[in-house]
Amino acid sequence: MIKKEFWNKKKVFITGHTGFKGAWLSLWLSSLGAKLTGYALNPPTTPSLHALCKIDKIVTSIHGDVRDYSHLLTVLQKTKPEIVIHMAAQALVLHSYEQPVETYSTNVMGTVNLLEAIRNTKSVRAVLNVTTDKCYENKEWIWGYRENESLGGYDPYSSSKACSEMVTASYRNSYFNPKDHKKHGVLIATARAGNVIGGGDWAENRIIPDCVRAILSNRKITVRNPNSIRPWQHVLEPLAGYLNLTQKLYEGDLTFAGAWNFGPEDTDAKRIEWIVKTICRSWGKGAAYSVIKSKQLHEAQHLKLDCSKAKKHLDWKPLWTLEKSLESVIEWTKKYQEGHDPKTLCMKQICEYSMNFTG
Repeated sequence: MIKKEFWNKKKVFITGHTGFKGAWLSLWLSSLGAKLTGYALNPPTTPSLHALCKIDKIVTSIHGDVRDYSHLLTVLQKTKPEIVIHMAAQALVLHSYEQPVETYSTNVMGTVNLLEAIRNTKSVRAVLNVTTDKCYENKEWIWGYRENESLGGYDPYSSSKACSEMVTASYRNSYFNPKDHKKHGVLIATARAGNVIGGGDWAENRIIPDCVRAILSNRKITVRNPNSIRPWQHVLEPLAGYLNLTQKLYEGDLTFAGAWNFGPEDTDAKRIEWIVKTICRSWGKGAAYSVIKSKQLHEAQHLKLDCSKAKKHLDWKPLWTLEKSLESVIEWTKKYQEGHDPKTLCMKQICEYSMNFTG
């Protein structure tokens, strides 16, 4: 259960708060009363949910790059956070093919820099590194990956996130070992989630934003990999897992320092073409798509997560079906198009989602 009394006045440091996921997390934590500091580069897209929701009014925003260790250390020591949630990343597979050095330096050395800065900041008690389901060595099998499966990655993005996982495990073993928790007082976990969807995402080369852009521009949606299967889920699903897990870390339960999967039910791991068809049907008039048959860069075709660990030990489970999640995206987008306030739209969905389990 996400406890409002726990988060009220907690000092939370979020890297990557200007991104899509970071904006939703900032809104949720602010509504719980947390005192937020965000450390990130400028929003990666225009428009951005960060700007539309005026996140800078609820977060102390600091412009910074996780590749800049000295600045990151200075900010951490000055703000003295109790909880750190690491979301800053180069997060796009196709961009990682074009810019591998940027991808590795951000996703690997950025993680090293943050953990090293935490090692030199006495206030921190709980750390969550948000990675991805793509950190697993993908064997294209039909069952879900568990947290003890091999890490790997074909493309630069996926392998950089596997490296980030290994860096985190090394720092946990070497400097923040749960066996020595009474000495250092810090617990660290990683979170692996699948493809998140939600209102306000304008990222390039992601299927839901691509659909929205095409529909709003009266263009056909183009589908790159129609048969690829992904663990689709609304952005609030993994965020709920992150908040729940971080509470456990802060409270000092040693069993939660490790890797955790947060994904949808197996029935919601759908083909990309199914997603697009459903969006077109739900949107109505003016929505259509076509499949691109040209040669594409390698991307995983089949990927699912086994979330038994989170369901059993965190009492976490997906609350929204994929159909419900897609409906929420379409509702958000249509209301935004009509001129409704984006922050109000987000908060309405946060309240609807969390009303059954927020204490």
